[in-house]
Amino acid sequence: MKTIKDVFNAFKQSLAPLYDASEIEALTLMIISEITGSSKAMIKAFPEQEITLPQSEELNNILIRLQTGEPIQYILGHTEFYGLTFKVNPSVLIPRPETEELVAWVLNSKVKNQKSKVATILDIGTGSGCIAISLKKNLPEAKVSAIDISTDALQTAKQNSELNEVNINFIQVDILNINPEIEIPKSEIIISNPPYVTLHDKTQMHTNVTDFEPHTALFVPEKDPLIFYKAIANFAMENLIPNGLLFFEINENLGKETVEILESKGFKNIELRKDMSGRDRMVRASRTGI
Repeated sequence: MKTIKDVFNAFKQSLAPLYDASEIEALTLMIISEITGSSKAMIKAFPEQEITLPQSEELNNILIRLQTGEPIQYILGHTEFYGLTFKVNPSVLIPRPETEELVAWVLNSKVKNQKSKVATILDIGTGSGCIAISLKKNLPEAKVSAIDISTDALQTAKQNSELNEVNINFIQVDILNINPEIEIPKSEIIISNPPYVTLHDKTQMHTNVTDFEPHTALFVPEKDPLIFYKAIANFAMENLIPNGLLFFEINENLGKETVEILESKGFKNIELRKDMSGRDRMVRASRTGI
């Protein structure tokens, strides 16, 4: 009969070519907890504890998939974001910690001269719905809409809104080619984490991102890497209410260029913010001044 210690050793040996030691330990701990139902503290405290044959088989199947580079979030089918649980699959990006920082920035920001007590928020390129749902969960009175081009992504986002018991207005829209017949509400806050990864960036990324996560939600043309930012900025100038705010997650290498685009479109009070790792990852701008 295998023990927890045996599982740690097997994962460490098999995943060494893909991950560093600390990542392997964190992954293994999370997976054993998921499969056995034991707390991480209990797993650490009792490494000689035996695991059942079905659990051993399930852990081995997960290890085989991990060796291909498949992200653990897709294998398990869910992940955590801003204290909430979200279903994820290859039709949506896996939510990142830096996006949690963007959500926190929105929640800490105040729109001056608010004419309505109920905030109106639009999430562009919602994917799993993590941004829209987290904002709605923390601002229950807000009217939150979310758009995406992908039918499969919107289906996942709807499942996540039900899972987290919030009501979001989901709309299928191509932000690069908006059908004028589709009604999109004007908003006090527009937020987006659009595709921004260039082909050059791709060469420096882990294969568990480039081989498994949806390319339409990640990559942009090398010759026009800010194509989505231009389109969303144009849209926001028409669809933000006066004094409304636009929030972006951005390519850390294109902060200056993103700010210049917003300046050229007429946005004011533009702020470029670093994430916890010290990288330029977020921008906030006002339609007519905060």
